[in-house]
This record gives sequence, structure tokens and C-alpha cells, in this order.
Amino acid sequence: MTQTGVQVLAVTSGKGGVGKTNASINLAIALAKQGRRVMLMDADLGLANIDVSLGLHCPFNMAHVMGGERAFKDIVMTGPHGIKIVPAASGIYEMSALNNEQLQHLIQAFSEFDEALDYLVIDTAAGISDMVLAFLNAAHQILVVACDEPSSITDAYALMKVMSQRFSTKRFHFMASMVKNEKHGRGLYHKLERVVEHYLKASVMYLGSVPRDEQLGQANRQQKAVVDAAPLANSSRAYERMASTIARWPAPDRLSGNMEFFVERLLQSNA
Repeated sequence: MTQTGVQVLAVTSGKGGVGKTNASINLAIALAKQGRRVMLMDADLGLANIDVSLGLHCPFNMAHVMGGERAFKDIVMTGPHGIKIVPAASGIYEMSALNNEQLQHLIQAFSEFDEALDYLVIDTAAGISDMVLAFLNAAHQILVVACDEPSSITDAYALMKVMSQRFSTKRFHFMASMVKNEKHGRGLYHKLERVVEHYLKASVMYLGSVPRDEQLGQANRQQKAVVDAAPLANSSRAYERMASTIARWPAPDRLSGNMEFFVERLLQSNA
């Protein structure tokens, strides 16, 4: 495989409970199954859930790095299909409200990881906190996940509006979650696309839709990714198709296998 810069994909939502973490996990694993080298970061730093979702026991997490007890490389876990997982802390409020000095310490620790990667998938917290916005601005690609609920659509638009106004972000990707079918998902996308293009003068690209799927719920209860637990399920096939689309996105120009671009952008976001 030709080594190019790591592609940083931030998966986000204005509202919680819309399938954002499921999307992050399943896209990361689907990319790994296609032969890509993937790191999955739980960026909800105070309310970890990726390790729980995958049934992993993580003895150390970002709180230990922030406290100087462990180096970044010591907390990175290996998950399904070899993906690298960066676990967050759970139930530690201070981790969800890092000041600039603490965030720069985190960034410095992150930059010490020198293993080659193709993709860094960031599962952000929901909402529009400064921490979330910093991660979004540091990414190459922003994937907004929403379901067909008024609050989900409104909050997804609010998130894109803030990114557009604060960082002049003009390009987003969209995933419809928990929809009846592809037609339903595309309808949801077009509803949001019209508003974003008209009021924000920004573009939203349709990545795909994840249907309501009992096998996805069963996989969650088993603490497994549905692309592993039920690879023929409709939701699994949707994630696999989207991962194939992501794999075709142009690679970053920087010929670097590490995360220099991400670290630099994250620093700039909090300068």
C-alpha cells in the first residue's frame, strides 16, 4: 500500500442518541477489513463509550496521560481487525472541560505516536462545545450524523452553522441514521442540504443511510460491531458501502504516515 498522509475523519452530531458512536466504530472496522490502518479515538473525553461498546477492558485512558501516569502509547488498545483504539475516561468531568494548557498537553502526547496510519476516526462528543469544535476543525473531513427527528436536524444544522461562522468550514458529509430505507435517508439529506446551501453557502455531501435494523440492536447488546456480528445485515452492508466510499476519497497531500496535520490543526484551533 502506498503510504500517504493520514486521513482524519471526525464523526459528530448536534444531538446525542442518533447513532454517532455506532457509525464511528463500524466505519473504522469496515475500513480495517478493507486493509486500511485505522485508529479510532474516543473524543468524548469525560464520557467514554467506545470501549464499552466493543466489550474492551481498558486499564488506562486519556486521564492517565493527562495526569502524567502513562505515555500515550501505553493507553492505545488493539481492537477488532487490528484497529487502534484511544480510550477516553468515564465519569470524569474535568476531562470534558480541558483548558488550553491541558489540551496542549494532550496534543503533545498525541503527537508522540509514530505508527503509520491511513485513517484516524474521531468519535466526538455531541453538541457544540469548544472541545468538539476544535476536533472538527482539526479534521480533514467532517461527517454529521442525524436521524429523522426535528431536534436532531435542528442541532445538526446548528453545528454546521457554528463551524461555518467560526472556522469558515464550507464542506460537510452527511449520514442519515435510523431511517426506514435509502429513500427515507436521502429525503432527510435533501431537507438539510437545502437549508445549509441557502443560508450557510456551504455544501453537504451525502455519504449514506443506516436503516433501522434489529441486528444492529442485537450487536450493541453483544458489545460488538454489527459489521462483525452480522455482516449480512442491512446496517452492515450500509456501513461497508460507506467505508468503500470513504476509501476512495483523495488522500491528504502531506506525505506523512503520522498525525502531524491533525496535531497542527488542533493547536491552531485553540491558539
